Amino acid sequence: MAYQVLARKYRPQRFAEVIGQEHVTRTLKNAIEQGRIAHGYIFSGHRGIGKTTIARILAAALNCRSAEKPVAEPCGVCESCTEVRAGNSVDVIEIDAATNRGIDEIRELRDAARYRPARDRFKIYILDEAHQITDAAFNALLKTLEEPPAHVIFMMATTQPEDIPQTIRSRCQHFSFHAVRFDAIVGQLRDIGDREGIAADDNALAMLAEAGDGSMRDALSIMDQAIACCGTTLSAEIVRQLVGTVSSEIIESLFRAVGANSSEDVLRIVDRLISEGHNPMHFARQAVRFLRNALVAKVAGQDSALLQISADERQRVAAVAEMFTEEELTRFLQILLRTHSELNYKQEQRFHLELGLLKLVHAQRLLPLEQLLSGTETAAAGARAEARQIARPANTSPGAPEKPAAEKTAQAGGAHNPFARAESGRPSPFELDSARKNRAEAPPAAPAGAGKSGEQLASGNVAVAERQSSDVDAQSVRQSVLNTLERGEQKSLAGLLETGHWSLHSNVVRVKPEDTESVMNLLRIFATAQPALDRAASAALGRQARVEIVAEQNGSAAAEPASAARQAPTGSARSRAASDPIVKRVQEKFGAEIRTVIDHRKSQ
Repeated sequence: MAYQVLARKYRPQRFAEVIGQEHVTRTLKNAIEQGRIAHGYIFSGHRGIGKTTIARILAAALNCRSAEKPVAEPCGVCESCTEVRAGNSVDVIEIDAATNRGIDEIRELRDAARYRPARDRFKIYILDEAHQITDAAFNALLKTLEEPPAHVIFMMATTQPEDIPQTIRSRCQHFSFHAVRFDAIVGQLRDIGDREGIAADDNALAMLAEAGDGSMRDALSIMDQAIACCGTTLSAEIVRQLVGTVSSEIIESLFRAVGANSSEDVLRIVDRLISEGHNPMHFARQAVRFLRNALVAKVAGQDSALLQISADERQRVAAVAEMFTEEELTRFLQILLRTHSELNYKQEQRFHLELGLLKLVHAQRLLPLEQLLSGTETAAAGARAEARQIARPANTSPGAPEKPAAEKTAQAGGAHNPFARAESGRPSPFELDSARKNRAEAPPAAPAGAGKSGEQLASGNVAVAERQSSDVDAQSVRQSVLNTLERGEQKSLAGLLETGHWSLHSNVVRVKPEDTESVMNLLRIFATAQPALDRAASAALGRQARVEIVAEQNGSAAAEPASAARQAPTGSARSRAASDPIVKRVQEKFGAEIRTVIDHRKSQ
């Protein structure tokens, strides 16, 4: 006798043998027992999960000759059951709708449906891939499907139910099949292996079930191929080679390289896989699945039922989940999903895969938008202090002579060092973010002479922010703000603030100009002046900051009231213009004279 593949040899012949579709089998059995048999059924769902199989079992149960009426479970021994199982029943007609999809074929079916069955109770039509039928053919079948003869039952199996017209779906009972669960596939494969005398370890069975991707038929086909390759003993390595997947150990090492900010190691891993003949698209798909499992392990725990993977892979995804935060894993998954989608239509798949993986490395260096907008300085100050410890060599004290930039870069980790400082001497965003993420794992040692500030740094005390304020003195902030104002065509304001007294208080820069009234007038006239001041101060400090203009009142510094800035001098328009400090300054600097004065008060 010719060899029969496992998917056909162990095809279920009774409702009780179908796995993963209990909601469908239970409903159909109850309908048969209650005599509530519909004239049309639509079975939809993933490939290889039992749609056509259940249609055949239902047809056998309706025409089973072991009783005078339809039975909940076919006997499997009568002529009707054996003929349905063999596929040569006269009254159970299976039609491939992918090839018989035209209006002429459906008209023939409609004409043949008028005749009674040759022997059995019902004449049953099973239309496989029913979504392939044309709209005209569906319209020709519409009336017959709505009011068929009492002896005719239609069963349509499809993977795309949305392509079936709503007029057809509304006249049938629609059953949506589920993808078979991972554990159910593994159990079925183990049971079939025992029947066939096949020794397979748990990792090999788990790999077969994962390759099936929810399809029992796909998993059995791959198992058949593995048996033909290595005989009665199945190993995970053999199955991995047949399926073409990458070891989860390699994917784990990839994400460890991402966590270490090592772009070189990431590229080396990709080069190794491509050299071994792995498909970039398949590898990207497997990395997406691994990353999804790592995210689930991070959210729901390593032992969650949402993880349908082997025990070995559970440990690996849990290890990766511990390396990153939930936000980082979510960002990584979004990047890899976009990369996998692009590989479907890009020419140079390797280059796009490498680019997508390098994006994972760079994604860790991004600062959260919430941190930039929060205005909270304690965490940022602590991060900057820790970043300085990361960037400074271990054998260098705070008072030691400054080393050349090239030497500092080499000591900090070479050309790929993500903690490198900007030329201005301020910590870069990469430096701040990396220090923020490393703070929870191991607080860096306090600088020499810091006293208790090292403990305050570990605990996030507010005193760290005060110590941070001294790192960038008021004079450097002053010079940076003045330079920014001069470049931004605010030279008049820069001249008034240049002679003032500057002081720094955490994230507030206070300026006491000699001519407070003129400064406030400029801020009132030019709406962009105050935002320009705040942006310049924030850039100089490396964090969110603002500038306040203060004036001397009773010997103490106090903020200039807004109402005072809005008070206008009295008198005629020419006299008010001549007494305006801005006009005076323009006259002194350019030798200008007042010719025409327009009083806007009279026009209001």
